Amino acid sequence: MRSRFSAFAVGDAAYLLSSWHPSTRPADLTLDDDVQWYRLDVRATSGGGAFDTAGTVEFEAFHRGPGGRGSLHEVSRFVRGPEGWQYVDGDVTTSV
Repeated sequence: MRSRFSAFAVGDAAYLLSSWHPSTRPADLTLDDDVQWYRLDVRATSGGGAFDTAGTVEFEAFHRGPGGRGSLHEVSRFVRGPEGWQYVDGDVTTSV
């Protein structure tokens, strides 16, 4: 999760796509250059241990942009496969 947040923060769409599970990965990804991601708070985790093949991460990510500050709250689902941990999907709420 932290590596995906860092990729959003530096605009690394290639890494985001490579860490996205093929079953839900978009064909391409365009990041908004006007949005700056500056803080990640991990609220809770479930699974994701050394012997797990699935896990969830609840987090809040904070951003600022032309419209002001806001945050994104998500409970993300991940699975571990041959390529390592990959993001599958999540339940999102946003705040502006």
